Amino acid sequence: MNLDMTIGYLIDYLTVFLWPFIRVTSFVMVMPVIGGSFVPARVRILVGLALTIVIAPLVTPPDVQPLSLQGFFLLLREMAVGVMMGFLVQLVFDAIVLGGQVIAMSMGLGFAVFLDQARGVNIPVLGQLFLMLGMLVFLSLDGHLAMIQLIADSFQLLPIGLAGFPAEAQEAMIHHSRLVFSAAVQIALPAITALLVVNLSFGVMSRAAPTLNLFAVGFPVAMLLGFVVIFLNMGSLTAIVSLLLQDVLVAIPDLLRIL
Repeated sequence: MNLDMTIGYLIDYLTVFLWPFIRVTSFVMVMPVIGGSFVPARVRILVGLALTIVIAPLVTPPDVQPLSLQGFFLLLREMAVGVMMGFLVQLVFDAIVLGGQVIAMSMGLGFAVFLDQARGVNIPVLGQLFLMLGMLVFLSLDGHLAMIQLIADSFQLLPIGLAGFPAEAQEAMIHHSRLVFSAAVQIALPAITALLVVNLSFGVMSRAAPTLNLFAVGFPVAMLLGFVVIFLNMGSLTAIVSLLLQDVLVAIPDLLRIL
């Protein structure tokens, strides 16, 4: 057999897996739980490779040479699509962390920080607790299976090609980013309201009894009440995370259709 024919056949065969591998691996690198920095990059690449082996036979490869200029632009586009999908899912957990940070600041626990292994930055311990609970809820709701289904369906909604990114897609991503702030308010609002009532009460007490040491009394009371409200409101965290994931699973296919 001619060596050139053998090499050409091998390149064509590997190209079938190359383009899906780029999108899938870019998504895995950014998606929640697996995309955290605490998971080694080699493990994430192996997960992307395993998913590609399953998904690639169902994908129609484009007629583009990988070592050409078109192949370079197509590579960048597939990376952008995968990162975009993972980023939109990651916004759910950013909202959970932000809600925990707001509660921690209101309770006076802003000084208690912990290294977030997923992001490599220091966040309040309460935010880290909310993040861990959110990840457990995500896994209990089979969110990881929904993400695999999402990346597999993305090749049907947005086939591999050289199409650009229209302005409508950019506006849709910016519009969806409001999720971080609205969801954080939903998570933190009960605790913030209760702590606001406590602070107003101690403000009235300071006028009635000026000699009262508000810092010695108010700080423990605010912290204790904050923990009580968090405990009573813990059941709603599952509902909020479930609704956020449903919104993301609807928003991403709509965005892919725009693309």
